[in-house]
Amino acid sequence: MRQPYTPPARLDSVSIILPVINETVSLRKTIETIRRDVKRELIREFIIVVCKRTTPEAKAAIGELQKELGESVVVLQQKLPFLGGALRDAFDVARGSHVIIMGSDLETNPAEVHVLIEEEQKNPSGIVTTSRWICGGEFHGYSPIKLFCNWLFQRFFSLLYWTPLTDMTFGFRILPASLARAIRWEEVRHPFNLESVVKPLRLGIPVSEVPTIWRPRIEGESQNPFFRNFEYFRIGFKARFANKNSFWRR
Repeated sequence: MRQPYTPPARLDSVSIILPVINETVSLRKTIETIRRDVKRELIREFIIVVCKRTTPEAKAAIGELQKELGESVVVLQQKLPFLGGALRDAFDVARGSHVIIMGSDLETNPAEVHVLIEEEQKNPSGIVTTSRWICGGEFHGYSPIKLFCNWLFQRFFSLLYWTPLTDMTFGFRILPASLARAIRWEEVRHPFNLESVVKPLRLGIPVSEVPTIWRPRIEGESQNPFFRNFEYFRIGFKARFANKNSFWRR
């Protein structure tokens, strides 16, 4: 089957996708930090994805940002459910040459967005993802048991896919928008974070890592209970052994 995807020759601009449930102060801090560190001409838009569960306080904060930043803030009412659904909906409307997936809760460090962009500019057809495990990366607030389980998850998936990547389930990365639209995604919950790296890996897309520092959110509640992490195994096994030509969107 012919590959229905033409790799981009350069990074022209980025669409930064920010799903929002209950984030207010964190959302503003995220956007302000990115605007401080990244050249304005490289920021095509902030796509803020909302859903039925987005709180009135968060919607008010989004409205203030729209008034301040104008057309650079795009509010998208998601149709597919959950985190993965929000990201997939945003892929289809993104106008930048590349998309950045991250959180609006400061668990993904907005001060590192410019690093992702700079690394992606070196190879615009690949993916740059973040790792808390490589030199320069850190965890704050993980219990020893949770830290060990995370390491075990990462080691298992790296062996399964025979890759040196060390943090395949952390959803903070940059990829070409055309690639994001060309792949047939399946997951709608948090395991989409794994799917969005393992399917490109099997398709031969180069993926590299940069270090990141993880800190727990300062407001609201996590939407990803720990035991839901075991759901990652289903898409991990399925994508590893499926016919990779089936990954392309028809």
